Amino acid sequence: MSSSPTPAALSRAAFATLLLIAFMMGANHVAARMAFDNGVDVATAVVFRSGVTALAVAFLLHWFRVPVRLGPRHRRALPAIGLLVGVQSLCLYSSVARLPVALALLAFNTYPLWTALWARVVYGHRPEARMVRAMPVMLLGLALALDVSGAASGLGASGHWAQIGVGVAFALTAAATFGLALVLTQHETADLDGRLRTASTMGIVAVLALAGVATQGGFHLPVAAAGWWGLLGLTVLYGTAFTIMFTVLPRLGVVGNSAIMNIEPIFALMLAWAILGQSIAPVQVAGGLLVVATVVWLGTRKK
Repeated sequence: MSSSPTPAALSRAAFATLLLIAFMMGANHVAARMAFDNGVDVATAVVFRSGVTALAVAFLLHWFRVPVRLGPRHRRALPAIGLLVGVQSLCLYSSVARLPVALALLAFNTYPLWTALWARVVYGHRPEARMVRAMPVMLLGLALALDVSGAASGLGASGHWAQIGVGVAFALTAAATFGLALVLTQHETADLDGRLRTASTMGIVAVLALAGVATQGGFHLPVAAAGWWGLLGLTVLYGTAFTIMFTVLPRLGVVGNSAIMNIEPIFALMLAWAILGQSIAPVQVAGGLLVVATVVWLGTRKK
């Protein structure tokens, strides 16, 4: 999800809808972990999630008679954005499969830093002073959340990173690719209808994931009932959240994604504790709250 300025005053309906979307996004990742723990692999999960979402948004395009007009710049940018989001989706789910769900999402929530970096590298844009001030705070919060010293886990740094290193690398790769996708979206396809961009992106992601499924010899479906519930949950929650985002929010006067939705890791933390029995140390919770607060602060900046 991308951050953009929050309107000066949100209606109660808009605020509740934003919270609902954040809840569903957090629940989607908890459902994904249930699926992964019961035989589903990452590529299979991404095919179901992205394929259904692409079909749902394509239906919206048809229902609202959105014109499909793509210029040369759009035709060049959309496949690149789809490829990047495909890598992001596979990497984030790979992280969720290896780490406590909340930690995977917190590491991914560093994507605003990557967005600023890519905007500088690709388009020569200097980062805002607010972003520069936020960087060390967010990195400190992430260090606390990940327990970089291994003190909270009691394993020491080497033992702790042997456990979480691969998962963290996947989450940060997801953040980096998503940051670049956001930059390309803003500069190359901002004039396209959001539903058209999403249908194109999710369709490309589904095709990429299908290719991954083919290379591994077919779908890896659940081996237990909990896995089927997880696969159904991640598909329905993700698709429903995106559908609400493009149909309900515009009518409520909310432009784009609000910073409020960046509390997704907090919902994931609570749901993962209640459903999966996952818990993290108090110092890690404090670090996570610091990351979320910093991202929300960035998302509420005025442009």
